[in-house]
Amino acid sequence: MKRRDFFKKSSGAVIASSLLPLTSSAKDKKTVTFDVGDRDKDNWFQVGEGKKGLPNRNKTITCDVVVVGAGIAGICAAVASARTGAKTILLSDRSVIGGNASSEIRVTVNGVQNLKNEHKVERETGIVEEFQIENWYYNPQESYPMWDHVIYDYCTRQENLTVMVNTQAIDATTEKDKITSILCWQGSTETYYSINAKMFCDCSGDGLMAAQAGAEYRTGREARGEFGESFAPEKADGWQMGASVMMITKDMGHLVKYIPPTFAIKYEADKMHDRKIKQMKEGFWWVELGSDFDIVADQEENRHKLLGYMHGVWDYVKNSGKYPESENIALDWVGSVPGRRESRRFMGDYLLNQNDLQNYKHFPDAVAYGGWSLDEHCPGGIESPDQRPSYFHAKFNKLYEVPFRSLYSKNISNLLFAGRNVSVTHMALSSTRIQATCGLMGQASGTAAALCVKHNWTPRKIANNKIDVLQEQLLRDDVYIPNRPAVDPKDLLHKANTIIASSTNSGDVKLLTNGISRKEIGKVNHWESKGNNAYLQMEWDTPIQLSSVEFKGDTNLQRKIMMHKNPEKNKGQVIGIPPELVKSAIVEVRKNGVWQTVNSVDNNITRLVKMQFDQVKTTGVRLRLKETWGKENITLFEVRCYA
Repeated sequence: MKRRDFFKKSSGAVIASSLLPLTSSAKDKKTVTFDVGDRDKDNWFQVGEGKKGLPNRNKTITCDVVVVGAGIAGICAAVASARTGAKTILLSDRSVIGGNASSEIRVTVNGVQNLKNEHKVERETGIVEEFQIENWYYNPQESYPMWDHVIYDYCTRQENLTVMVNTQAIDATTEKDKITSILCWQGSTETYYSINAKMFCDCSGDGLMAAQAGAEYRTGREARGEFGESFAPEKADGWQMGASVMMITKDMGHLVKYIPPTFAIKYEADKMHDRKIKQMKEGFWWVELGSDFDIVADQEENRHKLLGYMHGVWDYVKNSGKYPESENIALDWVGSVPGRRESRRFMGDYLLNQNDLQNYKHFPDAVAYGGWSLDEHCPGGIESPDQRPSYFHAKFNKLYEVPFRSLYSKNISNLLFAGRNVSVTHMALSSTRIQATCGLMGQASGTAAALCVKHNWTPRKIANNKIDVLQEQLLRDDVYIPNRPAVDPKDLLHKANTIIASSTNSGDVKLLTNGISRKEIGKVNHWESKGNNAYLQMEWDTPIQLSSVEFKGDTNLQRKIMMHKNPEKNKGQVIGIPPELVKSAIVEVRKNGVWQTVNSVDNNITRLVKMQFDQVKTTGVRLRLKETWGKENITLFEVRCYA
């Protein structure tokens, strides 16, 4: 059994806690506890009790799946795991969740865009789309602090999911090749938590927990010859893409002076290559610092310097005399937490590389996709002024696939990853690190973790023998996998003898069962009605047992949807719920020759709608689609029926 020496200083063992209402299918698993510092020097007199005592702040809890890191990848992983039936804990080392996309850092939830084809945008669906649409519903004012609370509500209301904030996973206990328990420190409660689970997902970016578990990882840039990557350096080195701090300004409507803080670092614009002041609304991503050895160890030094460089740039804008248009503009927010792009990359059974992406390699175990440009930032950041801040090496013609074998550890059998710490080369990471792409990987990892718990599988077993089970679940849950249509044998609609539409403006009702739930170039995969108040009627010659009707509507996946720091970037987007989306619908089943309503939905804001009801024996079901959020016709891409 592996144990960090730091935690050997005390003989006091953690004790069991009933703090969290979690049960586990792993309850018969051996409980492992950590030895942590005791509180025997604590001189506490509790006046209410009139007694002296010691605080009891060492606790043990058990669940099925632990997701470490509550950025976009971790949120998607945790929600997917919980929805797939696993008792799940999501850990965030910050008070807010959202990671790089939170109000503390404010990285835009970018995804696939700027493709070199007629679509240009190929937006991500599933969980990462759900909470973005929800944000427009609850946060039309585009407030980042409100965004924090929208996604916090989204996570905390999920059945089977417990969110623990201000909690960092700092160690792991392993037996042979499995993690049995992790040690966490919750600073706000001064509590050590020992969390026992069957499966662990490290979506934290830096991956401290996975590293403490002994998972293999690498840092730095691979040499060009290792994978034949044309954009890699000739020789391998230790450089990792850097972190940035952002800022947001406000037009005060009157002259505003700016006096820089004492830690500001003078900005020498005449020495800076391609770092232009093009706008003054949302700061400058190229205020960035990397590391040529250990970017985690350099974090605090870099953070201080980044704040200095950011204020130095703003001092130049305000006080150089070259930007008179800034005279009424003031700093409204400056990030104090740098957003990091790269650190540890953990090794899976496959290391995804630049050539895989550019050659659009097909993977039988594909579970996600990407398409952001190969966007490698200058290693030295702003301290390498003679280099461009970013090298957009190449754009993509279409989507590339991400294999499941890159999302789990090659040497720790119950450890998965998602986000910027997955098994990719430095050059591949320059594209896969984008937020919405990380979200797709998260949904795949979380779903896989829950399947592993349910069936007593390992991730490797899924990759080698059960990949269809994982892919079918992801497809059912509204994830698109390129070159992989859904063929779920449990979908009863495939056995229907007739599907009738009240009207058809374009497409065909038969396409609702072809397994492709979005628009593809050169292909039609939808049915569209003529007007609202349309219906679909499905008939079986032989009675079936039915308890769920699911459908996927239209949210126009060729249009951007993210919230921006700069509202001027909203051009071309719809600010609010997609007008194409189905707003209200009713499910009716025929029972004893009479149509009976069994479920309905109003004010729907999700592309995937699952309408469940008490199981009924029937030969007919009718889906009444009443209205959209604004479009005159109703479009569906898929309908499914289940017992």
